Amino acid sequence: MAIVSRTIPLPPSTIFDALVDPTTYPHWLVGARDIQSVDDRWPDPGTAFHHRVGLVGPLKVADLSKVIEVDPPLLLSLEVRARPLGRGRATFSLRELAGAPGRTEVTLDEVPLGALAPLRPVLDPITAHRNRRSLAQLEDLLLSGESHRAPG
Repeated sequence: MAIVSRTIPLPPSTIFDALVDPTTYPHWLVGARDIQSVDDRWPDPGTAFHHRVGLVGPLKVADLSKVIEVDPPLLLSLEVRARPLGRGRATFSLRELAGAPGRTEVTLDEVPLGALAPLRPVLDPITAHRNRRSLAQLEDLLLSGESHRAPG
C-alpha cells in the first residue's frame, strides 16, 4: 500500500497550514510545477485548486485537486488528478505524538481511483517512494521557515 509516514518536529496546526496553502505545493510535492488558481472558499469540501504537473522534462499537464474532506488541523483528503494519467485520492492525517508536544506524525495515504485502480499493486511502490520524498521536502520547507515564499 502507498501509505507513508514521517514525524515532523512541529505542531499539527503548522503543518496543516502548509497543506491547505496550495502555493506551497510546488516547493515540496514531487511533480507539482505551479498553481494556476484557487477556488473561493478553499479548502471547503468540493473546492479545488488548479495546477500543472510536470511529467518528463518540460512537459506539463494542467489539472486540479479537489477537497473531499477536511478536519482542521488533523485531516485533509483530496481527489487529485493529472490527465491523461488518471486520478487518485490523497489523504493527509496528522497526529501529535503523545508525550512529545510539538512533534507530529504525518501520514499520507494515496490510492489510484477509477481506471487506474486495478494498477494499484504496480503503482503503490512508485507512489510510496514519491510520497516519502514529498514529506521529507515538506519538512525541509517548514523547518527552513520559507513555506509562504512565492514559487520561483
